[in-house]
Amino acid sequence: MSKATAWAIFLLGIVHIVFGILRFKVPLAAAVADGFFGQFAVPDIRYAAFWFVMAGPLFMLAGHLAIHAVAVGDLQVLKLIGWYMLASSIVGVAAFPVSPLWAPLLLSLPLIAAGYGWIT
Repeated sequence: MSKATAWAIFLLGIVHIVFGILRFKVPLAAAVADGFFGQFAVPDIRYAAFWFVMAGPLFMLAGHLAIHAVAVGDLQVLKLIGWYMLASSIVGVAAFPVSPLWAPLLLSLPLIAAGYGWIT
């Protein structure tokens, strides 16, 4: 289960990037057309687009680390990733209750359980 969860987190990152590029293609393209550097502070949609897409590589990093931790049996790293995901997801769900932030919240629970050795 922890291996599948780790891969799900990695794939969540890829989906985040692809969906972000498709969803925010107009503001992203406008920022690139305007020279890219310093073009994401305003308008707010550019700011949101940038951070939405940038969350993707962070999910991929967390997933990749979790995949590695599962492979080498490093329960401490699984626990650490799970707790960080849980804490940030709780903040995100509290701020945006009707959002996909429930996905990382739910994915964090099996990582925490695996980190404590409750599941494999």
